[in-house]
Amino acid sequence: QVQLVESGGGSVQAGGSLRLSCAASGYIASSRCMGWFRQAAGKEREGVAIIARDGGTTYADSAKGRFTIDQDNSKNRLYLQMNNLKPEDAAMYYCAAGACGDSDLLRSYQYNTWGQGTQVTVSS
Repeated sequence: QVQLVESGGGSVQAGGSLRLSCAASGYIASSRCMGWFRQAAGKEREGVAIIARDGGTTYADSAKGRFTIDQDNSKNRLYLQMNNLKPEDAAMYYCAAGACGDSDLLRSYQYNTWGQGTQVTVSS
């Protein structure tokens, strides 16, 4: 049973940075992909950044150039470095793990394990 616990959220001003962390416990070797999703109030959950076990990454257009996903397999940790944050980045951010296929990696249906989320607030 894989468990994911996020941390690192908080409140920042526009232009600021945050680094989210996700601690994974349990057997995650079967999870081909891990990633970050977010959900703002009244909106659908959307994929932000994904990393495969081979290190390949996929980013949403809104995250390209500002966010970086990386992982430390020795520590079973996943990170999301977020720079130049904008008010529209404010949301609950979730860590996810799944077997995922070769396409649609940013779609939530690919992931079967989710953390409880960490809140990110960005003020203008």
